[in-house]
Amino acid sequence: MATPATPATSRSYLKPVAALSGALVLAGTLAGCSETADKNAKVVTVYSADGLKGEDGNGWYDTVFKDFEKKTGIKVKYVEGGSGEMVQRAVREKSNTQADVLITLPPFIQQADKKGLLTSYAPEGSKAVAPTDKDPDGKWTSVVNNYFSFAYNKQELKQPPKTWEELLEGKYKNKLQYSTPGVAGDGTAVVIKAMHDFGGKDAAMKYLGDLQSNNVGPSSSTSKLAPKVDKGELLVSNGDVQMNFAQSKSMPNLGIWFPAKKGGQPTTFALPYAAGLVNKAPHSDNGKKLLDYLLSETAQRQISHIGGGFAARADVDATDPNAKDLAAIMKGVEIFKPDWQDFDENYSEYIDAWKSATGS
Repeated sequence: MATPATPATSRSYLKPVAALSGALVLAGTLAGCSETADKNAKVVTVYSADGLKGEDGNGWYDTVFKDFEKKTGIKVKYVEGGSGEMVQRAVREKSNTQADVLITLPPFIQQADKKGLLTSYAPEGSKAVAPTDKDPDGKWTSVVNNYFSFAYNKQELKQPPKTWEELLEGKYKNKLQYSTPGVAGDGTAVVIKAMHDFGGKDAAMKYLGDLQSNNVGPSSSTSKLAPKVDKGELLVSNGDVQMNFAQSKSMPNLGIWFPAKKGGQPTTFALPYAAGLVNKAPHSDNGKKLLDYLLSETAQRQISHIGGGFAARADVDATDPNAKDLAAIMKGVEIFKPDWQDFDENYSEYIDAWKSATGS
């Protein structure tokens, strides 16, 4: 993975997305429907975690999907939801596959592979993606790099909090919210980071149990929390660098920070948007073409400039103003690598422990 200087969900339940210049339309078929796809149709259906489509149609997806349609004549049908919800929907549709490309945050992309949802395909440009950011068998490849973070209201808090422990203070009562682990990729990331920072499951769950008295409550969507922070309805929420940086362009009070354990250093970890070709996809060839385009040098160079994220290709060195601002945000933050295999194997145990600790 590229470091910030050289340098994902995710986040909401299923929600339709309006058409973009004829390229983005709702994938209207639901699980279990009897519709049979036209194998020769000039269309590709994408199931994706949210965060890369702009609130006003100005996000990275908006741009690259529109350009892809112009280049190929293939229309993109786009369905957006939380990483977990997208995987669950694809599982329900296994007998009548609707999606061609699946894009989620970890550990959900690994779960999709375990459930037999993905088939091997190495997109053009994937050789430039770091080995840690792609599956060795070609089941998935990161297309946008990203990092877990928290958001805060810069108007109400002149300085961001520094530690997890500060969030237990009374001023955060009903002014703090994080998206639901097990549903949202960023919500699941809260558990992963707490386990890292506090040194294990038990200590992390003890802390998250204590934090629950200040937590507003469950949220299936991380992206919906940032506007609440910007307006001052919340002082703090979870998020990720790419999404919150992009949102801050229209939300002037939105700031980004990284919690540390008291006496420790702020930390984060990579939460890339990882894309895979769906097994038995109705338009597999079109899915391959889209994956190729997402990893093209043209599309990768637009990630920081348009999407506020980090290129997945190590040979793309962005120098635009956003890239410089992103590098400044990441300065001094320790980046650790989660044990994704452990989290995948013990996923249910960790989520159940969180539910028990918080009474959720």
